[in-house]
Order: sequence, then C-alpha cells, then structure tokens
Amino acid sequence: MAYVQPPSLAAAVSNAGALGVIAGAGLSPDALREAIREVRSLTDEPFGVNLFAPPYLDEDALAVVVEERPAVFSFTMGVLDPDALHAAGIEVHGTATTVEEADYLRAAGVDAVVAQAAEAGGHRGSFLDGFPLVPLAELVPAIEGIPVIAAGGIVTRDDVRAALELGAAGVQVGTAFLFTHECERPRAHLDALRNYDTVVTDAYTGRPARAACDDVLQSLMAGPPPLPFPQQRAVSAERGPLYMAGTGAKRCREQSVAELVAELRA
Repeated sequence: MAYVQPPSLAAAVSNAGALGVIAGAGLSPDALREAIREVRSLTDEPFGVNLFAPPYLDEDALAVVVEERPAVFSFTMGVLDPDALHAAGIEVHGTATTVEEADYLRAAGVDAVVAQAAEAGGHRGSFLDGFPLVPLAELVPAIEGIPVIAAGGIVTRDDVRAALELGAAGVQVGTAFLFTHECERPRAHLDALRNYDTVVTDAYTGRPARAACDDVLQSLMAGPPPLPFPQQRAVSAERGPLYMAGTGAKRCREQSVAELVAELRA
C-alpha cells in the first residue's frame, strides 16, 4: 500500500487487534524513521514495516528498520537475507507468488511466507521467471514447510474462514483497508474501484500490478511498451493516477478500521 496509506493507518489497525504495517517502499529513510516513531507514539501494540527487496531495496531504509526494531518486517519482489533482522529480534515475512518462490524464501530463512495470489491488488511480488497468477485456493495449500499468510481478495469474515480452511496461518489484507475512513483515500480512488474491474498489467509502472482498468490505464495498455520499473511510473503519472486494488474491491464497505478488523476477526 505504498503511496496510498498514512502511517497512522498502521497504528489504527494494530489498536483494533490486527497487525498494522507501514508501507515503507515510498518513503525516504528519514521519512520511514519518522513514520515508525509516529506509529509507536500512537499504539503500544506490535506493528510491521514493508519494503521492496533487492534489486529495488533501499539499504539505508533497511538499516532504519534494523535500528528501530518493529515487531515484523515484510518484503516483496525478491529475496532478502533475514539474518540482521533476526539478530535485532524482528520477525521476517517474504512474499511469494508461486510454490517455487516460497521454497526460495524458506531456504533463505524467513519466518513466514505471504502467499500473494492472483486476486491480490498492487504490484506482483514475483521474483523468479515471469509473473504467474495463481489463485489463492491453489497457491496456499501447495506451499509446505513454513507458515503461510494468505493474501488476495480477502475482505470479509467468510474470506478469512476460507483461507484458514486452505491451511493458512493468517491473512494479509490491503484493498479492504483502502475503504476505511482512516486510510483517507480520495473519492475518485474509491469510485474507480467501484466502477471498473481490475486487471494485471505492466503498462503503468513497468512492472505488473493489479489496478482499476479505467480510461487512463486503458490508454496506456494500448500504447507503446512501458519503460522498465520504476521509470515508467513517472511517464504514466502525467496521464493521471493509477488506482490499485485487488479483485475484492467491489465487495468492500466504507467503514472504520475497528469495524473492518472486527468483521475479519469474527
């Protein structure tokens, strides 16, 4: 949820009884440190920080995470050595879109694998060949030997129950929190998610991501091949914003964080 959530959202989620996560990939190291300390001032509960993995990792931002010691660190788009984080007492979660990627992460020593299914919104976390779209019902039970956190299309208690029945140890939710009051998303973002289906394409940022297939994205998809990630984002931003979300967007309700977490935990 980089670029689409204030740090305070993580505190609200943790205070509501889930694990809030700071979307750190869009923050400078100094801004990340400030965000961590802001969240720490707003909650006594555990929270996490998420960054991109190599080759997109900001090493200085990672150093901030090690120094500030949130309860959990998660990463996506690659493999990261968790030793320094473990030495600081931080639990580490890596993102996989296939069983093969999960095997790489398990071998690297992460504590849990986030199984990012085809239904998930935002950038694909793939780091091996291609950008496969494996449905949640297929991906979660296929990953073995490590706790699995299911991600993709989860917006209600029934979705949570289904993920747990597949063998997940927990769930990761993004899109549903876009619709919470505390996320403070503009009306245009929420309306786009209500009015358009989502599609996975690299046309906006140069790396496949699931977003609302509105007029801006359709024009980019019809245009020339995109520049490499992340250079394409600057080019595309001149056309208009991108509204990322998962397949569950149209089922989301506008409510408070506390109401959403209560629904998911029920």
